[in-house]
Amino acid sequence: MIRLGLIFLLFGLPVCLIAQNAAVTGKVVDAVSNEPLPFVNVLVSGTSVGTVTDEAGHFEFRNLTPGFIRIEASFVGYKKAVSSEVEVNNSSTAFVEILLQKSVSKLDEVTVTASPFRKTIESPVSLRSIGIGEIEKSPGANRDISKIIQSFPGVQSTPAFRNDIIIRGGGPSESRFYLDGVEVPFINHFATQGASGGPVGILNADFIREVNYFSGAFPANRGNALSGVMEFYQIDGNEEKLNFHGTLGASEVAATLDGPLGEKTNFVFSVRKSYLQLLFSVLELPFLPEFTDTQFKIRTRFNKKNELILTGLAANDISELNDNIDDPDEEQKYILSEIPVYKQQTYTLGAVYKHYRDNSYQTFVASRSYLNNSAYKYLDNDESSEANKILDYDSQEAENKFRFENTSRMDGFKLNFGANLDFVSYKNSSQFRRFYNNQPVNVSYNTDLNLVKYGLFAQLSKSVFSERLALSVGVRADANNYSSGMKNLLDQFSPRFSASYSLTERWSLNFNTGRYYQLPAYTSLGYKENDVFVNKNNNLKYIAVNHFIGGLEYRPKPTVQLSAEAFWKGYSQYPFSVNDQVSLANLGADYGVIGDEEVTSTSEGRAYGAEFQARINATDGFNFNLSYTLVRSEFNDGEGSYIPSSWDAKHLLTVTTTKDLKRNWRIGARWRFVGGLPYTPWDIEKSSLVEAWNLQGGPYADYSRLNAERFDPFHQLDIRVDKSYYFEKLTAKFYIDIQNFYNFQAQQNDIIVRAEDAAGNFILTDNGNRYVLNEIKNTSGTVLPTIGIIVEF
Repeated sequence: MIRLGLIFLLFGLPVCLIAQNAAVTGKVVDAVSNEPLPFVNVLVSGTSVGTVTDEAGHFEFRNLTPGFIRIEASFVGYKKAVSSEVEVNNSSTAFVEILLQKSVSKLDEVTVTASPFRKTIESPVSLRSIGIGEIEKSPGANRDISKIIQSFPGVQSTPAFRNDIIIRGGGPSESRFYLDGVEVPFINHFATQGASGGPVGILNADFIREVNYFSGAFPANRGNALSGVMEFYQIDGNEEKLNFHGTLGASEVAATLDGPLGEKTNFVFSVRKSYLQLLFSVLELPFLPEFTDTQFKIRTRFNKKNELILTGLAANDISELNDNIDDPDEEQKYILSEIPVYKQQTYTLGAVYKHYRDNSYQTFVASRSYLNNSAYKYLDNDESSEANKILDYDSQEAENKFRFENTSRMDGFKLNFGANLDFVSYKNSSQFRRFYNNQPVNVSYNTDLNLVKYGLFAQLSKSVFSERLALSVGVRADANNYSSGMKNLLDQFSPRFSASYSLTERWSLNFNTGRYYQLPAYTSLGYKENDVFVNKNNNLKYIAVNHFIGGLEYRPKPTVQLSAEAFWKGYSQYPFSVNDQVSLANLGADYGVIGDEEVTSTSEGRAYGAEFQARINATDGFNFNLSYTLVRSEFNDGEGSYIPSSWDAKHLLTVTTTKDLKRNWRIGARWRFVGGLPYTPWDIEKSSLVEAWNLQGGPYADYSRLNAERFDPFHQLDIRVDKSYYFEKLTAKFYIDIQNFYNFQAQQNDIIVRAEDAAGNFILTDNGNRYVLNEIKNTSGTVLPTIGIIVEF
């Protein structure tokens, strides 16, 4: 109530207190040589406010209206460019750097206009850019990058409290993430080991300048992905003074500092701490999550030809059970019986060094990533005896990565080539029980696996026919020393080809095809039985997928984009569970671990469909994004028949719109529709066996009926209202975000609990060999209002 009263008090402050004296400085440089460009025309997009750069390539704008803006730059002999979005305010001066690319020919018939919508010569299809304005304004996302991405074509959202990245019918383990060029294995708290999901994002939105999201047409320097690549670009610290940025959000409090560390160095640093454990305890929820994370970036420009970026993030996650609930209901009992106590620690540290020459630049990247994932579970949470322990899991993954890239431009050609070398350590100590072939199986193994991974890549691009036709061809090859089946680079030869043809100034045809490979999860590579790497003996291979993508794009205005794409993906060599007889492509959108079992590289699958998107990113503060995806996703069932995968949603529709109003008010809404997803019903007969239930403390899926049923479609409306105050020395923002505005109840798999008698004892049948089980209809969904406060000075 105190926070609510503060919101209404500050929403009602007199407008006359607000100053209108925002400023931005910047620099325009050659994209290859990093040489500053003098006398470049720069313009605030959507206005007549313009200037030219000085001899050092610098420019400056003062007396701007606070808010989100872009800067356009044009110069003879170079292609026009639009900067990433930047927020300007009165309390500090923003900085933006614009990279201009040389134009090799003068267009006679096609005039290229600057646009905020990115399209590269390597990836003319399936690439979307997300600016900081969309991140800050997005309704229902609470500034969580993973949730914002779910508004874009091909990305499936789920009604569950999850951030799984599911793209074009592919599983949540098929994407890769880069932070300023440094690969980051995990971007979510409480991550599922072997997949991408988790309930809350690690990345702090205060750091993000722009996001490039690829659902296909991956550049050759981005490997080990089957369905998605996401590149996150971070802001630089303020070069003039120290700034503070504080946020009170839906689940955490955050503090960010940025500023100079000397004449040539700046930094950004943040710490976030959740208060979910306290909130969940008050609400008597059965589990108590808590997380802490930190993130930093340091950038040093030694001179105009050499620069170094140091970046990193770390997270500490703890999830405990709430055993203090008085008289828990059946749903609470179910959750308490299912969820283990677990802890995770993750971090990534990276260094990116760039050296610029006249017609090329070299990039050196070194990084280390680490995951410590541990969990334990006692039957009925009875820790009085070790005999009741049904899960004891402790695992560590460490990756030391090195990558070299050379990017050159000459005579209209762009060439990127390089190599990577990774040293991997995977350790696992596991004791748990499973019920296979109607009998209990004790699984106990210790793994200490060391891998050396290596790869080569190259991509050559050129525009011809007066730059109407852009062509790009790339190759990549990856291998490692895990087994003889993986050590040959040629066995994972990954070619790709892209083409884009400008029909007119506004219309273009785009195409891409490629073959991509991904290494199976370390949990599968390191799984042991009888002290033997069983999957190594099974000749486990890289997962392979072929992409075919064609699209048509129309830009009636620089700020309006209409696009349509058709896609087809053919999977092979996907890991297939020997015991459950299911493809691992169906798994990953749950907590815990996937892949720690015997598998074979025998599963095949396909995903195909079409996408449509309409985007408006107007300079007057109106944003609109409509995306529709028709998708089918199918994998074989082990007997040669294709059945719907767990991601076969068929229809994905999202409409998001925001509008800036007078006096720094903003309103926005997002409506999502996801077709009914397939699901696997419970095996009641197997689950009722006392011996089976007590091995894992819950019911078993009936994999003989894999994805035989479908849930009802899911839809949800999110609404957000923002109010900003730009004072001379301080910026204050307040928002109210209401998720699931009309309280839609999403259908989920039934809850299975053991029946109890009046004395609280479990009811048994079949001479004490079976539990009596009750099935309870299960839905999720609640109106979730959030009040957020952001302060910067």
